[in-house]
Amino acid sequence: MIQISPETQLFIREHSSDDVRALALQAKKYPDINMPTAITQIAGRQVAAEKIPSWREIEEIWYPKHLSLEQCSSEITARYKARLLQGDSLTDLTGGFGIDCSFLATGFKFATYVERQEELCEIAAHNFPILNLNHINVRNEDGVAYLQTMSPVDCIFLDPARRNEHGGKTVAISDCEPNVAELEALLLSKANRVMIKLSPMLDLSLALKELKHTQEVHILSVNNECKELLILLGQTSPAEITIHCVNLLTKGTQEEQHLVFTREQEQCSQCTYTDSLGDYLYEPNASLLKAGAFRSIAAAYPVRKLHPNSHLYTSDSFIENFPGRIFRIVNQCSFNKKEVKENLADLKKANVTVRNFPATVAELRKRLHLTEGGDTYLFASTLNNGQKVIIRCEKV
Repeated sequence: MIQISPETQLFIREHSSDDVRALALQAKKYPDINMPTAITQIAGRQVAAEKIPSWREIEEIWYPKHLSLEQCSSEITARYKARLLQGDSLTDLTGGFGIDCSFLATGFKFATYVERQEELCEIAAHNFPILNLNHINVRNEDGVAYLQTMSPVDCIFLDPARRNEHGGKTVAISDCEPNVAELEALLLSKANRVMIKLSPMLDLSLALKELKHTQEVHILSVNNECKELLILLGQTSPAEITIHCVNLLTKGTQEEQHLVFTREQEQCSQCTYTDSLGDYLYEPNASLLKAGAFRSIAAAYPVRKLHPNSHLYTSDSFIENFPGRIFRIVNQCSFNKKEVKENLADLKKANVTVRNFPATVAELRKRLHLTEGGDTYLFASTLNNGQKVIIRCEKV
């Protein structure tokens, strides 16, 4: 049983912003403090301040050891998932620290959290009532074993472990534990709707071949960093699977960028390629790049694509709501030494991106004598006529 004494609780409160590595070296100074527990809780609070901001001020919450916290969802992605699942009853078969379960459960009358690690179950059983989630039942069991005997529910959520036995990150469904492709029929015999959270590194085309009852795919990015691949299974297989590319924003006025398409629409979409640049350059957000929505972007927005393999777009007029990064083009040049000198000689630092170009970022930096950073952005790419270009931009 986890026990935190009043002395240790006070220590955690008073040292909540301290460097945990420095505290670990000072353990002998505090003989009455359970230092390993204190360090786990302080480190957890520090991660949670960024990852789960609504829990920041709740001092009674317990946090798990680092690995569980590292692997868990952020609040912003958990809230998005909660928009997709509602009903009377929910079962989370891979409870973990319980962030997803706690936010998903708000849309249900009854919820069951299943987790095979006893310590995580203790933490969940402690935290849920503090969060006013008294309708969640905590079960310390193996998720697959529980699935086989459980009564049917409206929705099931599971987040298979994505690390292999050597600690590496897995990218195929068959490498995840449990293997959800093998469990698909069983899952759908127990729930009308199943949400599976997978690694953003996963091969989406392969996953859709393996999971025959996929109805929707949601690719979630946060501030343009791809975080989660969500697959929703249902009782019927639609003629076309809708793919939602979502970029959740924590900075600025926009809350999210959202584009929906199907793979059939992608194949049929009109896309204009260009031999010349306009005044603006557009880089799609990470979810769109992951989904391969390259033609769909050109169909949804009045932009021209630089080249079939250059996933950058241009326009003559400013398109404010484009789902990605927007740049104003300052100038452009070829990779010719004379042109590079004329157009880039004044630059000492820049943010360099390579898209469909015969040199790496490191090679370009070395050749152009540039350090990382600053307000200038260089994109090295190829136009539709095969011309190699270096595009100098500033962010809009």
